[in-house]
Amino acid sequence: MVAGSAGDAGGQCREPTTTLSGWRQFVDAAPAAFDLLPDAAWASLTAGSRAAYDEGRISYHSELVVVATSTLREITRQGRLLTLLNRREISARRGLIVSGPWATGKSTALRQLGRAHELMVRERYGGSDRIPVVYVTTPPRGSPRKLALEFARFLGLPPVRTGWNTTDIADAVCQILIEARCDLVLVDEIHNLNLATSAGEDMSDHLKYFTGHLPATFVYAGINVERSGLFTGVRGKQIAGRCVLASTGPSPASRNGRD
Repeated sequence: MVAGSAGDAGGQCREPTTTLSGWRQFVDAAPAAFDLLPDAAWASLTAGSRAAYDEGRISYHSELVVVATSTLREITRQGRLLTLLNRREISARRGLIVSGPWATGKSTALRQLGRAHELMVRERYGGSDRIPVVYVTTPPRGSPRKLALEFARFLGLPPVRTGWNTTDIADAVCQILIEARCDLVLVDEIHNLNLATSAGEDMSDHLKYFTGHLPATFVYAGINVERSGLFTGVRGKQIAGRCVLASTGPSPASRNGRD
């Protein structure tokens, strides 16, 4: 028999972390583990047991176990510190932007920060009526309405009523999150926010609406956002002025030998 197999989920697919139930599955998931059998024990397995063993081994590797690198630890530390500092603020809360090249662990760092915070909240306060963390992604070619719907989708709100405008949706989301004592909002794929377009400007303004109406720390992650134009212009400078920048990798310039 195989002990500690990572394939014990019965083949069930996990929900995305952009839903509340999927996020809680992610937070509650035990670390992946797999016990390798000695050669003699492996050789004695039947064909069926060997297939189950191999499936468990592949499932373990597919988990892509997170390594607590110095970068990940620093982003978690900064995020937790900002959350603590923002508790007594009533306006102008500081945020964090996690930036870096492709595939350098930005989303992983964002989710690990959220997981660490939620586990801490559960340990301190207990109960399941709180929603301490929200995780959403910035919709590509998005709009204020699409952004508001991302928050509504995370919360599992029923279909939007006919006649509801964007502000109605945002107000409903804010009311629920305030009652649920949310204090950390994670916004991934922030590079999809294109301030060079009117839709991007509107979505930036609406994101600012959420930051102004939710007593929470906002943490963003995106690809090389410091070079994407996100910090230019009036809106960009407002974002940059409220956020601390953390990097998960070398800047594009340094990779090209210009730094």
